[in-house]
Amino acid sequence: MLENKYDDPHFFEKYSDMARSRQGLAAAGEWRQLKALLPPLAGKKILDLGCGFGWHCRYAVEQGAAQAIGIDLSEKMLEKARQTAADSRITYYRRAIEEADFDEGQFDLVLSSLALHYVVDYQGLCRRVRRWLAPGGRFVFSVEHPVFTAYGNQDWIYDQKGQIAHWPVDRYYEEGPRQAVFLGETMTKYHRTLETYLSALLENGFAIIGLAEARPSPQQISADPAMAQELRRPMMLLVSSKKTD
Repeated sequence: MLENKYDDPHFFEKYSDMARSRQGLAAAGEWRQLKALLPPLAGKKILDLGCGFGWHCRYAVEQGAAQAIGIDLSEKMLEKARQTAADSRITYYRRAIEEADFDEGQFDLVLSSLALHYVVDYQGLCRRVRRWLAPGGRFVFSVEHPVFTAYGNQDWIYDQKGQIAHWPVDRYYEEGPRQAVFLGETMTKYHRTLETYLSALLENGFAIIGLAEARPSPQQISADPAMAQELRRPMMLLVSSKKTD
């Protein structure tokens, strides 16, 4: 059975209290760089894999998208998304990314935000996404950076005084499941190398046209000095790719 922590009431309450859950894209530290990787959306058909509360679907139609479809495994996520999506151009479905299937050439953009590190078969997903895309369509996604996922527990190493010493990186080339702790709950995420993320795109008919290792801006650090710690290691990888002939 596919893991779905987000429908656990206790976990969902904690997740819903996060700033990015309450304030949307404005509170997502990587949004500035992810938005820059998106193509023009006016008149386009968009698919959001792991849409969560639907922030990206709403952004797409605000930019003039003709249609936005969001899928997510969590019914609680989708319930929240539907409550705030008063737009006939947006449709949400409860569906696992691994089990999703759409028509050939149905979309101009497939987008995914911080969801693909929960997917076991990333290579297979790249093949499917290419089929769903129209000629020249884009596949843009963010994932937790391989440096962030490699060790597993996703926490700093602390010194004897309880201060941050460094970020652990171990078993980097050993791809596969990691037991990570997020909001106090243990969940399974899948570590893969930077090479795997990019090579799978190239091997499945995509050209890589944009790349970013999300980092806080000076303005973000000024507003929240704790964000300066995010300059010590990359937390997110952002990739923009285009379907080739």
